[in-house]
Amino acid sequence: MPTKTVEAELEDLREKLHHHEYLYHVLDRPEISDAEYDRMMRRLKELETAHPDLVTPDSPTQRVGGKAREGFVKVRHSSPMLSLDNALNEDEMRAFDQRVRELLKGEPHEYVAELKLDGLSMAVHYEHGKMLRAITRGDGQVGEDVTENARTIRSLPLRVKSKLPEFEVRGEALLTLQAFERLNARQLQHELKPFANPRNAAAGSLRALEPALTASRQLEYSAYFLLVDGKFHYDSHWESLEELSRMGFKVNAHRKRCAGLEDVLEFYKNWESKRDSLNYEIDGVVVKVDSIPQQSRLGWTAKAPRWAIAFKFPAHQEQTVIENIGVQVGRTGTLTPVAHLKAVNIAGVTVTRATLHNEDEIARLGVEIGDTVLVERSGDVIPKVVRVVKQGRDRRAFKMPAHCPVCGGKIVREEGEAASRCINTNCPARLKESVLHFAARGVMDIDGMGDVLVDQLVTRGMVKSVADIYDLTLDRLLELDRMGEKSVEKVLHNIDASRKQPLPRVLNGLGIPFVGERTAQILADTFGSLDTIAQADEEKLQEAEEVGPKVSESIRQFFHERRNRELVERLRKAGLTFEHEIKKKKAAGPLTGKVFVLTGTLPNLAREEAKARIEAAGGKVTGSVSKKTDYVVAGSDPGSKLDKASSLGVPVIDEPELLALLQ
Repeated sequence: MPTKTVEAELEDLREKLHHHEYLYHVLDRPEISDAEYDRMMRRLKELETAHPDLVTPDSPTQRVGGKAREGFVKVRHSSPMLSLDNALNEDEMRAFDQRVRELLKGEPHEYVAELKLDGLSMAVHYEHGKMLRAITRGDGQVGEDVTENARTIRSLPLRVKSKLPEFEVRGEALLTLQAFERLNARQLQHELKPFANPRNAAAGSLRALEPALTASRQLEYSAYFLLVDGKFHYDSHWESLEELSRMGFKVNAHRKRCAGLEDVLEFYKNWESKRDSLNYEIDGVVVKVDSIPQQSRLGWTAKAPRWAIAFKFPAHQEQTVIENIGVQVGRTGTLTPVAHLKAVNIAGVTVTRATLHNEDEIARLGVEIGDTVLVERSGDVIPKVVRVVKQGRDRRAFKMPAHCPVCGGKIVREEGEAASRCINTNCPARLKESVLHFAARGVMDIDGMGDVLVDQLVTRGMVKSVADIYDLTLDRLLELDRMGEKSVEKVLHNIDASRKQPLPRVLNGLGIPFVGERTAQILADTFGSLDTIAQADEEKLQEAEEVGPKVSESIRQFFHERRNRELVERLRKAGLTFEHEIKKKKAAGPLTGKVFVLTGTLPNLAREEAKARIEAAGGKVTGSVSKKTDYVVAGSDPGSKLDKASSLGVPVIDEPELLALLQ
């Protein structure tokens, strides 16, 4: 195909894909099927692979880059990203309105009321319609460059049509409640700590060192400011929001132009009562003077603008009595203390239970059975105990059981960990999630074995262990609801194919705490067989990279449990892969066995170049300082890693000293 024709097809595909991304992720109004979208994306990838010189940074294929990052570059904002003052009640809101009227000397003014999204502020810069850079809020003066991660946000356009040659958009990166629930489900599957709330999850996702990880968490971006050279471009804030929407940015639809304070109060009361109906978290209403010239005259204090305020919602809290404390066994064996409450109505919902998280949290709160406590509920989040209001007359302390209340298995609490866990993989309380994890695409990849099928298999007692998957037959599966012969044959075919999955996937599928995809790969590469790993002591296991005392102890405890050893033997008989080719070690270099951490900006070496030279010399570069770190290489603006190195006694060197080591 002639180059000119290829260029034309590439541009046509990119234009169409950008348009359909906008319809789907911004307007929530798709016009084509997922299959049609995927077909166009595949064609675009084929053309770009054949013509790499024609790939552009704003192509839809470039949303997720291939490189993990070791850190983030600090970037100064075009103008300060200031926080807002808060109004916690109507009186404080009226006081704000009074100050505005006094400073404007009675001049007529309007407000714009917008929902206060509970996410992470981010500034995104564009040149000639194409995304150039994305920066977190940071301290308001200086943020971190998270461009590669921001590119993965599908509601954030990579290119827009605008007459402005250069402009900046400020907005909020956030997770919907559904995305948050999916993320925490994955965290629990991989024996990782769940995020406390969507805001923390969004912040962690945006600052992940691997863009593909950010992409998997499905962040959204909602724009609320349009700036040119660090200043507002239009004469009114409302006009700026409308222009952002016209340009293709996602702008929160729940906003109102208010003639005065009474309109603001009406908007606030309306959304205070409806906040739990939304698919994302809000914690109030942001109120801004609409006129930009009036904003300029009102000015700023050292910390916040005088023309805007955050009118916060009161927390959903009520007092009640803890009648008992029970234990709930989670999907990964984690035991969670749960407060059984005297029924109380919180924001229209009758609450009878609240999480106490773990033993450490109970000790921190000083809570016992019989106490009167303050309970908080926020949206769809599980209610939690905030504090003790009054100690009960006949108080009883809670004690974590020594054995699992469901299966009687041993309960273990790792040193340095807050959670207590049942380590029996076949515990009924954790069985369903164990099976789903085992069958997942990134593990044993048994397509068709989803929630509905697994729920039936576990409920009917057909699967009491992940090993039972390999004993399923056509006749037995046909007994289940909504399982026709073709569906059953497909599932059985995929079960059989999973026997050929490599050892790292088998290891990951076992559900050993702290052994996820990466650690499983490292263990397989180091020891070469499941039997060697199972028989190794903690000291031997720690010879593998990134395997420390916590991981090695978890592995030993897993294989020490009789029922887990029986599971392994059944998987062996089912024909799963227990052997793995050990990777050959790289040739030794001057830095072999040495672990480095890079921080700050080096005078001559770019971070990637420094990392490449260290690795070429046999060294290893990691992103965080620990006792295993041999050297921290520090440049200008080194950040907190320098403090961590000092506290651990890790040597700190500069670029000339690094070059000397390399020689």
